[in-house]
Amino acid sequence: MGKNGYLPLFETRPARGLVFFRSYAASIFIGICFICFHRVSYFPVTERWVWVGMFVVELWFSFYFFITVIVKWNPVFRSTFKDRLSSRYEEEELPGVDIFVCTADPRLEPPTMVVSTVLSVMAYDYPPHKLSVYLSDDGCSDLTFYALLEASGFAQLWLPFCRKLKLEPTSPEAYFQTTPEPVDDAFMANEWLIIK
Repeated sequence: MGKNGYLPLFETRPARGLVFFRSYAASIFIGICFICFHRVSYFPVTERWVWVGMFVVELWFSFYFFITVIVKWNPVFRSTFKDRLSSRYEEEELPGVDIFVCTADPRLEPPTMVVSTVLSVMAYDYPPHKLSVYLSDDGCSDLTFYALLEASGFAQLWLPFCRKLKLEPTSPEAYFQTTPEPVDDAFMANEWLIIK
């Protein structure tokens, strides 16, 4: 139980399997030690200021590296429980959320994928009047524009369908690929086919 008797909204787990990262950090540490040993053992007669400057820069890099490694040495993974958010807070207490979906090239990011992402975000279990979704199309693609124009009509069917059945995943493409057609309920099968 979390604070005030509520279940926690997220859990933190330490990462496992850091053997590669630790061996990488150890090899970098040994390399830095060799560089520092070389700089201290070899003191040139000419251009001493250049040597001192390089040595100071390498010491600074070593210090920065050690600070970075200390922070990354024990990374953690956080898992969120978004279904617990509505049980903890009333709708009026939740803040407004702005979500930006970015796309640039319709060949690399097909408009169907962009549309599925936007519809998935719009179907979040969050108060609709506090959720704003923005699409940033850096490629100014007409294809993406018309796909979203068509998706706006489909959203009027998809979003109530998601909220009524509490679907997971909320992306239309992922949902119809992973969920078989319901055969036991004729009304639900008809609605499922209409939406598909």
